[in-house]
Amino acid sequence: MKQFLLTLGFGLFTLGAMAQPEMKPVGGTGPMLSIDKEVHDYGTMAQGGNGECEFVVTNTGDQPLIISQCQGSCGCTVPQCETAPIKPGAKSVIKVKYDSTRVGPINKSVTITSNATNAPSKVITIKGTIEAAATTPTSPEKEAAPMAPTEKH
Repeated sequence: MKQFLLTLGFGLFTLGAMAQPEMKPVGGTGPMLSIDKEVHDYGTMAQGGNGECEFVVTNTGDQPLIISQCQGSCGCTVPQCETAPIKPGAKSVIKVKYDSTRVGPINKSVTITSNATNAPSKVITIKGTIEAAATTPTSPEKEAAPMAPTEKH
């Protein structure tokens, strides 16, 4: 009977230990994405002005962060991001260029896809207003002659 209870107790202990969820070590948060700003506001700029801005990404986790894709919401917003792994504590820059030849309000987004445990898909935004450039004539206007010939009757 002692042997039976001992075997039963050992078996229950083993099953209990195997049923525990797989735990990460303390502080094992995996790759974590942190961005210096969520929104870049261009304010008001002239048509054809500099439509470039930067977002700084920091890996605040304890494993390498890999940004697999940066996708603009339309063809007028073009992001560039490094796909090389970002070590824990290291930074990388995402450059965004907006086609500033378009006049009017800007409200575009860029979606960052990564292996981050806190934000596998992160959306950042650019906004502002582009004002039309002042128009200048391409060729001088021809002035009327002061003494134009007149028709005789």
